[in-house]
Amino acid sequence: MSSEIPMRVAVVGATGFQGGAVARLLAERHHRVRTLTRRPSADRPPLPGAYFLAGDLGRPADVRQLFEGTTHAFVTMPLVYESERVEAYARNVAEAALEAGTERLVFNSNTRIPLAPTDVAAFETRRLAERVLRDSGVPLVVIRPPVYLDNLFSPWNGPALVDEGVLAYPLPAAARTAWLSHRGLAEAALAALTREDLEGRTFDIGGERSLTGGELAAAFGRGLGRSVRYEELDPAAFEQGLAQLLGPETAAGVAGIYHFMASGADPLLMADDDGVSTEVLALEPPPVEEWVARQPWQVWSSDASPLR
Repeated sequence: MSSEIPMRVAVVGATGFQGGAVARLLAERHHRVRTLTRRPSADRPPLPGAYFLAGDLGRPADVRQLFEGTTHAFVTMPLVYESERVEAYARNVAEAALEAGTERLVFNSNTRIPLAPTDVAAFETRRLAERVLRDSGVPLVVIRPPVYLDNLFSPWNGPALVDEGVLAYPLPAAARTAWLSHRGLAEAALAALTREDLEGRTFDIGGERSLTGGELAAAFGRGLGRSVRYEELDPAAFEQGLAQLLGPETAAGVAGIYHFMASGADPLLMADDDGVSTEVLALEPPPVEEWVARQPWQVWSSDASPLR
């Protein structure tokens, strides 16, 4: 399978940050992108080159229409953590992919997943979706990201970083984490779609290396040109803030990951995979400080004058 041959890719989740990053990279590389959305035209993100279909992941006919005429697929589930809904979504995707003769489907699990079962819906619904897709027989590659750097370029983190040099996040400072950007996810997804002999593989993708909270703060300090310190944020406080934006159910689903990490049950869950994914997928993630230096942090500054 060659990355030089244009693909026709069904992208599930392209109106979100993760799927959107993948859709943009695919379009940049001259692949054709189709996506499904419930959003009205005026509320869709700018995705040059993508073709939008109005529809719902819960309706099999809509998903079949999305996959019709496509050769490949990239799937990110929405922020839904009810097992029955996620299973139905995965079955609709699997059936549509099989009917369309999908050459390869790349599933982004949204997160790393512990080896042993847990009571965390964010892990178990994605484990369930992976199983449905794998059992269907569709040619499958799974990528499991850790935590996104882009989470830190936000209204919650930006002002404190720029004005006070405080990097607050709900991960234990000791938890070694292979922080990844959305662009890094997109590059991993493109490789997973196009490189030979990957069917059936699961990759714990991540950034250049694993960093503790203190090491992450130091990298941010180098990127920003100022002193930065890491501060552990209480996952309960994080969940409370997230609930105001996403609602309590979705916030509880997302925050479950951070409550689990705070428990210390699997401290290396978000760490790197000893270079396996970067080697097999031929990826070269840049250092965190390079990503930091490229972001327009001045938008979060309370000072009227731009950062220099």
